[in-house]
Amino acid sequence: MKVDLKRHPDSPCTAVTQIEAHTARSDGGVLTLEYCVRAEPAALLLPRPTEPRRTDELWRHTCLEAFVHSPTGEAYHEFNFAPSTQWAAYRFDGYRQGMAPADIEPPSVIMLPAADGFTLSVAVDLGGVRDLPPTAIWRIGLSAVIEEVGGRISYWAATHPPGRPDFHHADGFALDLTPTE
Repeated sequence: MKVDLKRHPDSPCTAVTQIEAHTARSDGGVLTLEYCVRAEPAALLLPRPTEPRRTDELWRHTCLEAFVHSPTGEAYHEFNFAPSTQWAAYRFDGYRQGMAPADIEPPSVIMLPAADGFTLSVAVDLGGVRDLPPTAIWRIGLSAVIEEVGGRISYWAATHPPGRPDFHHADGFALDLTPTE
């Protein structure tokens, strides 16, 4: 599935011209994501490449995100992936409630710089996550936090709920993702 992320109207950004996200899911529960960020690279503040490891608070700087809602109940998962190849994964019991680290294997995160931006490719195995049955339709929200040189932050999503940027809001889980072979 291909989705163009839209900038939240209250968060200006002059560096980025487009963010395109591609997502798919295997019938075994592997979620693949590819974020193509078209921008003036010199105007972006990107974290330096580092050892891929779980790291909290990636959302404070440039990172690409996926939110996956359980098909039953209020639980959902948040995944953050930084151009540094650091990552984070959390499980919530409900809207911004009961946050805990998600028990997953480390994902594959690959950063590919380009003359007109960068691409971040991710594969994360969610096949063993109890809230995300491999045969069910998952509701997802795709988003991005972009930091420009100078520190200005913009927020991008497939769908923005009314009000301030809020990737956790139920209205942001606007895409259905079914398993494919």
